[in-house]
Amino acid sequence: MTRLVVCRKYNQELEGLDFPPMPGPKGEDIFNNISKKAWQAWMAHQTLLINEKRLSLMDPRTREYLAEQMLYFFENKEVDQAEGYVPETKK
Repeated sequence: MTRLVVCRKYNQELEGLDFPPMPGPKGEDIFNNISKKAWQAWMAHQTLLINEKRLSLMDPRTREYLAEQMLYFFENKEVDQAEGYVPETKK
């Protein structure tokens, strides 16, 4: 049976995650308030930031930066974009 949550990002009832994406209170908050759709959108944006800004996940400042951007993303606040990124056009 699908678990539904009222998604903080999309402000509607959507399918929830299958398990908390990280340990601790932050993971539980995401599990209870963020939909699979929003989580997948964040993962795509996070990957774009890591790749285009050439971020190193070994650097604690990078992890702090991404955690901050994640909160902004889920709260529909302005998030950083990858400067100069041009998405591929479909042929």
